[in-house]
Amino acid sequence: MQRTCCLDFGNTRLKCALFEGRELLDLLVLENDHPDTLLKIVQDFKPHKSILASVINHNPEAEQILIDHTRFHKLGHQSKIPFSTPVGKPETIGADRLASVAGAVDLFPNQHNLVIQLGSCIVYNFVNKAHEFLGGSISPGMLMRFRSMHEYTALLPQIEPENQFPLIGYDTKTNILSGVLLGMTKEIDGIIDAYALKFNNFNVLLTGGDMAFFAPHLKNKIFADPYLIYKGLYAISEFNNV
Repeated sequence: MQRTCCLDFGNTRLKCALFEGRELLDLLVLENDHPDTLLKIVQDFKPHKSILASVINHNPEAEQILIDHTRFHKLGHQSKIPFSTPVGKPETIGADRLASVAGAVDLFPNQHNLVIQLGSCIVYNFVNKAHEFLGGSISPGMLMRFRSMHEYTALLPQIEPENQFPLIGYDTKTNILSGVLLGMTKEIDGIIDAYALKFNNFNVLLTGGDMAFFAPHLKNKIFADPYLIYKGLYAISEFNNV
């Protein structure tokens, strides 16, 4: 059975998911995008195919390693994807958004899907049951909010996120935790409620590196999948016959 290397180069982390057929074998966090890093993955796992979704200015020599050793596809606005993008400038849609939406369409075809990515930013993506990606919205992510309060004030400290936090903060740290984490939770629930006024019977899919901080606190029913973007990359790889 063929192996596929699905790479996600995001603003915070570089990751590689390895599939054998449709089964996810392993998920690696890469230290960097140096060619030697990619070469070791190729040598260790011997993938037949590879696909890259990147939202950063990555090392072009890393791509060349994949081109030389695998059937490589770089995800972009000209890729074949299992949905249409009837938006104003489809070329500006981030590769991570394309992959997440592809994952939703692959898991729940012919249904309305709201995909919420929780990473550097909160990214809301809506694809309807006709497989049209209509767009969504973007707002600051968790670490961005913690960092901005520290950097744009004289006295507020840099706070690390924690899963447990009080509604009523009793010191500076817990005030910030409550404000950021509870505030984001209510924002996400509010956006879901707003979509519910416009659409019936849609799935809510939550994904991204910060997902675990919010999934337990949301009142709305969600489908949490930390591997959604990689499943989407695999689906796009297959769709492009790579």
